[in-house]
Amino acid sequence: MKIPSSYDIVGDILIIEIPDKLKNQKQIANKLLKLHKNVKTVVKKSGIHKGKYRLQKYTYLAGQRKKETEYKENKVRLKLNIEKLYFSPRLATERLRIAKQVKKGETVLVTFSGVAPYPLVIAKNAQPKKVYGIEINPAAHKYALENLKLNKVDNIKLFKGDVRKVLPKINKKFDRIAMPLPKGAEDYLDLALKSIKRNGIIHFYDFQEEKDIPQKSIEKIAQACKKQKKKFKILKVVKCGQYSPRKYRICVDFRIS
Repeated sequence: MKIPSSYDIVGDILIIEIPDKLKNQKQIANKLLKLHKNVKTVVKKSGIHKGKYRLQKYTYLAGQRKKETEYKENKVRLKLNIEKLYFSPRLATERLRIAKQVKKGETVLVTFSGVAPYPLVIAKNAQPKKVYGIEINPAAHKYALENLKLNKVDNIKLFKGDVRKVLPKINKKFDRIAMPLPKGAEDYLDLALKSIKRNGIIHFYDFQEEKDIPQKSIEKIAQACKKQKKKFKILKVVKCGQYSPRKYRICVDFRIS
């Protein structure tokens, strides 16, 4: 019996991606349960992320029948439901990379903040003055509010709604803005540029074919900066996950002068 070697573990839920035609799926799932003592549930991906909230359907295979779990990373505990919101454990290293750049006393904004992994990892691993998060999915926002209490933090402020409508109402300038929405974040670059302080840093996420890294992402930034009459400097380009063969999630760190 061939056991899949690539899978995600979110809390005590193990997620595999196997073709429907593959036989012995339940046997494979039960074998994975035995291999991972901390896992209580095994599910498989059904279809792809879709819709405004980028939701993913899962099919139960073995163990407890549940979709809610508690996940831990970088000194943070996150309660979430894998089917009601978008969450990737594969970004744990990237979230810590951003947190390590945050200087003491910074005011940070995270757009598309989900269940608050970026705000919480920043709050727990750096010394920001305040971290703001904006999330449109009401289920993700509800879990995010629970996660603030779970982690006992008081320097994070969360908003529910569309970034385009919410951010102008906050009416603040930020030292740093993280934009962890790889598909379509360029549509919000104009708002980020209006909300960043001089010499502030933006972390812009994008999906790109390997051959186009980093040129096409930098072109998006350059176009947005030109419209806003802003000057920018690229600080770093990081591959932070493979989306599909030869296509990657990348982050471009750039400074506005």
